[in-house]
Amino acid sequence: MTSTGSLLEKIDLHASVEDTKILNGINLNIGVGEVHAIMGPNGSGKSTLANVIAGRPGYTVNSGDFKYKGQSILDYDPEIRARSGIFLAFQYPVELPGVRTWQFLKAAVDAVRKEKGMDELGVRDFDNLLEEKRSLVEMDSDLVKRSVNEGFSGGEKKRNEILQLALLDPALGLLDETDSGLDIDALRIVSEGVNNFRGPEKSVLLVTHYQRILDYITPDYVQFWLMAKLLSLEEVISPWGWSKRVMSGSVNLLLLKVQIDAEILSRKCVLR
Repeated sequence: MTSTGSLLEKIDLHASVEDTKILNGINLNIGVGEVHAIMGPNGSGKSTLANVIAGRPGYTVNSGDFKYKGQSILDYDPEIRARSGIFLAFQYPVELPGVRTWQFLKAAVDAVRKEKGMDELGVRDFDNLLEEKRSLVEMDSDLVKRSVNEGFSGGEKKRNEILQLALLDPALGLLDETDSGLDIDALRIVSEGVNNFRGPEKSVLLVTHYQRILDYITPDYVQFWLMAKLLSLEEVISPWGWSKRVMSGSVNLLLLKVQIDAEILSRKCVLR
């Protein structure tokens, strides 16, 4: 973990989806270079949080605020947030018939470069960059010639999301249950892609149901949510009568079962 300040700060955030209130007073701070994992059962608000940050249509902030790089972005359109360095890997990647993956990826990369005051990449330079990043996620080269996600397997769609993460190189990567539906090999490859992305200037918010991805990606902070509420360590552990052990400011979780039946063995991280 290398934190040099706050990248994202949520202040008493309340949000809803289609008139159904989901988030109830969330406070969250993600520092530069930090990896946060959020776990919890269905309906606990994990995915809603990621979508609200990205500005996805249909998600409404009822009250509160959140700041990105010290500035409120509540009024920013999704594309402005994306160009400014916020990337959302979808839980269910959509298909775009007729839009070739290569064209889609190049347009996205050029849009981000333009936001940074950089020139568009030439075809040869982009192809070299694409080949470098594609190899990291072990994605078949033929897939970039096809329409975006059309006919892709579940694992291929998730690899395509991580390929976009690698190409766009955002400041904040939001991974909305990227591990769901993956076999062990695909999970390993996707996790390696995330680990290749993380660094002292890059932050990650990882939303997951399962402990298994944490075998590959070690977060700096793990948060447990229930009913859109962030649980404290005492709230999580007390129903089972387990004790906590604090080591050098971190919590060593010897064994912890939450409602999602997640098991974390001998993992050292901060539990908020």
